[in-house]
Parts: sequence; C-alpha cells; structure tokens
Amino acid sequence: MSPTGTSHQAIRGIGVSPGRAVGTVLRMPPPVPEPSGTRRGPGLSDDDAAAQIAAAAERVREGLERSAQGAVGTSREVLETTAMMAADPTLVSTAQDLVRSGDLTPARAVWEAAGQVIDQLAALGGYMAERTRDVADVRDRVVAALTGRPAPGVPDPGHPFVLVARDLAPADTATLDPDRVLAIVTSEGGPTSHTAILARALGIPAVVGAAGAVDLHDDAPVLVDGGKGEVVPDPSEEQVARAQELAAQVRTFDGHGRTRDGHPVPLLANVGNPDGAQPAADAGAEGVGLFRTEFCFLDRKQAPTVEEQVAAYRRVLAAFAGKKVVVRTLDAGADKPLPFLTATDEPNPALGVRGLRTATRDAQVLEDQLTAIAQAAAAEHAETWVMAPMVATVEETEDFVARCTAHGLPTAGVMVEVPSAALLAGPILARAAFASIGTNDLTQYAMASDRLLGSLAGLSTSWQPAVLQLIAATCRGGAQQGRPVGVCGEAAADPALAVVLVGLGVATLSMSPRALPDVAAVLASVTRDECRRLAERALVAETADAARAEIRAALPVLEELGL
Repeated sequence: MSPTGTSHQAIRGIGVSPGRAVGTVLRMPPPVPEPSGTRRGPGLSDDDAAAQIAAAAERVREGLERSAQGAVGTSREVLETTAMMAADPTLVSTAQDLVRSGDLTPARAVWEAAGQVIDQLAALGGYMAERTRDVADVRDRVVAALTGRPAPGVPDPGHPFVLVARDLAPADTATLDPDRVLAIVTSEGGPTSHTAILARALGIPAVVGAAGAVDLHDDAPVLVDGGKGEVVPDPSEEQVARAQELAAQVRTFDGHGRTRDGHPVPLLANVGNPDGAQPAADAGAEGVGLFRTEFCFLDRKQAPTVEEQVAAYRRVLAAFAGKKVVVRTLDAGADKPLPFLTATDEPNPALGVRGLRTATRDAQVLEDQLTAIAQAAAAEHAETWVMAPMVATVEETEDFVARCTAHGLPTAGVMVEVPSAALLAGPILARAAFASIGTNDLTQYAMASDRLLGSLAGLSTSWQPAVLQLIAATCRGGAQQGRPVGVCGEAAADPALAVVLVGLGVATLSMSPRALPDVAAVLASVTRDECRRLAERALVAETADAARAEIRAALPVLEELGL
C-alpha cells in the first residue's frame, strides 16, 4: 500500500453493491480456447462422438446441480437455471448433428453449435439476448469436459482477493465465497446484471462497468468502494485503515424499518424459492415483498400439480406466520421460457407473451396456481397477498382481480414494470388492492436498454430521471386511490435511492435480506420530510449521475457507514 496521500487516480464504474474492501487483484483466467482441430480421426465413429457430447453435457449438468444443492436464494436459482440450460437438448442435438454431417470433433461441434444458438438468441434481442452469456458458459464447460481441461470458474489462490473480470458468468458469480472474494470489479455489465444482483445477495462490494479495470494486474493492491463506484489502485495507508475500520462494523436489522421521526417503512425480503424463506425471516425481514414462484415451473415439460405447488408455497408462508407475503404469479416468457406455456419463435420475447399474458394462451395454468395459493394460504397463518407480473392495462387488472376474488384471495395487486402501468396507476389501483414496482424491468422498458450491455450501463439505472418520474406517477396514482405502492426491484436495496423512494411515496421496500441492515440504518438517519425534500431534488435532476451524486452528498451517513 502507498504511504499517506499517494494513492493513484480512481477507476470509476457503477457501484452496485455497497461496502469497501481492500485486497490484491486476482484476474479471471482466460476463457476456454476455441478448439482448433475440426476433423475427427478415423478411430472415432459418429455415434461415439455423439455419445461423448451427450455424456459431457450430462456431467456439466450434474456438477451444476450439485453446486445448486449447496447454495441458497438467488445463487441457487442461477445455478439451477444454468444446469437447466446444460440439459437443454437444443445445444446437444445440434452438436450431434454436426459430428454426423461434418465429421467434426466433439469439442468443435459443441463450439459451432453454441455459436448458432448464441446468434439466434442475439438476433431476438431483449431478454433472450441476455441468455447468450449462459450459453457461452455452458459451451465452455462442455468443451472443457471433452478436452480434459479444468472447468471454467473462479480460481482459488488460497487467500482472500479482489476478483477482476471482463464479466462473470452467472454460474461463476453464484459460487463465489464471500469469505474469499473481498470485492468484485468488472469492466462490463450494468446495475441490474446477474453479477450486480448476486453480489448484493452475497454482500460482496462490487463495481461494474469500470472500463479501466482491464489495466489492473494480478497481485496489485486496490481499494473497492461499492457505494461510490470507485476502484483505487495502490490506496494510501489512511484509505486502507478507514476501509478496514468500516469492514469491522457489524450491522443488524431489528425488524422495524422506520425513519428518524418514527414513520414506518416496512422492509421486506425478496424470496426466490422455499429455501430462502427462513434465512430471510432470520435476517429480520418484516415479510416477503416478492415471492417468485417460477422455481416450481422451471425445468419441467408440464406444469406442476396443484398439490406440488401447495407444498412449496406453504414452506414460505410458514416462515412468515402473522406477516405479509406477496406471492407473484408465474412470470414465464422472455428469459424464462416454458415448453408447456410459451412460444419459442417470438421475434422479440421481451415484448411478447410473458407474465400475465400467458393466461391468454393457457388460462388453466393461472387458475391452478391461484387454487394452490389459496389452499396454501388457508393452511398457514401468513397474510397472503397476490400480484400479477407484466400488467399493462386496466382490463388486465380487472380480469386478474376477478380471478383472485373467485379463488377467495381478496388482496390482489399488480406489478408495475412497464410505463403504461405507471401512467395508468390511478385507474389500475381503483381496481387493484396494491401495486409493487419492479424497477429492473421498468428501467429496461423505459430506457430501451439491454441491462447486460456494459456500453448501456449508464442507462440501466433507476436513478434515471425518466424512471423516477414513472415511480412518482405510480405513487400519485396510489395516493389518489388510497392504495399502497411498494418497490421490489433492485432499487430498493440501494440505501440512498431507498430514501428517495420513500420520499416519492413508496410505502414498503423489498430487497435481498443482506441489504436490510444498510437500508434500515440510512432510513433511520432521516425524517420523512427530509425524504420528501430529497425526492424533489432527485426529480428535478436532468441526469442519473447528477441525481445520484446530489442525494449521496446530502446523506453524510453514507460515508459514516461506508456505503
């Protein structure tokens, strides 16, 4: 580390997971190289080559599933999704066709087959284009298995380190050990990328979209500030001491979110599967603001039975007896295609039949799910609310509320993820009991920006003035109808932005359980009126950077807490 005052100029990116950490750089190893040999020798038949491909893909799937069994929450979801992609017959069958028609080696066939799949997904754009990183990850793992190379992944040098990469595959991020990985720095990615979401879930300070990170070398000392979005090469002794002092702090959440003057702001948890429910409750979450139910439906050729769903939902409800649990109905389509429900040939799946719209294709799937939610709610003692994803019109709201009422589910709400729902919040909330803003999708649709493109990372933030205006419009609609509006997107986990959200009129915030103590501490430092004043300042800012900088400057508690 440098003596006092001689640290180098900071590399700037986007802070996506708050906290400060000091350590030495470890760069991700180069990716698995493209197989050079294209033609097989005479000793390997077509059938044997095809069998090798299937066996390698199966080994990759089994390895990912084993890793998933040892993970929880978001990490488990990501690993299960990647394992499902490894099991997808499309990649394997395409590669097997190539060994039979082109006499290719198994590794080369997998590489070329993956290239075809990646090109197809990239051409679709939107959410489907996001899956290209997953396909490349599975490709590399299968090629490594075929060629006897070590599987791709984060190396283990035997000591804690700051991980630096161009970007991270979701499966790599999901297996990170917070005791070893002190911080994450990527030159690509945005605030709603997989790396950002998982870093927050794991409590690892992270900066993404930091183009200058490519110049960092292994073993170089750095300080990473995940709140400010800065990476300081060769930090000074004072900076190191301050970072270590902040890292030694241990914050907990007492289960009562509130402002300094006592205004209650319930802080809830996002839960992706039953295994994440009890840890969220143990972290003090005042309920569940987003219970994602897709885990029941993924990696299946047909929808789960009502009985299967009831058993799964009850595990989450049981962990929050006496508290609110907001269950989101199936959000299929786009990045979560289901063979029994969604089409695979839509030209733009992000704008296609997804979320509630799938009920127009097969209403029975939604009916069965509502039946299961109602039965689970009747068997447990949680306060069960239900909401539909991707609602865009008043008519859709009316239909969903009527369906819920018919199933004995009186508290039916909607997700606000598209601008039309925000602009129609008044009439929509005249029908629905509540709204919950999914800031990830709302930002993506409002800004027309792919959240995984590092070149568009500046657009993919809920600090964007247009996004803040849409959130404000939703809250005004809720106030007109006397209906609560919550936020369950990643914006709720940003302590500075949480203050603005409360000032705009957001009633509840739902986030990764690890974010609860930080958000609670910052909210407790301001009054409700101060939240309103800061929200007004954020609304008149003309850029996302200006809004974020002004609010952070007005909250000295962020510096005190190292956020």
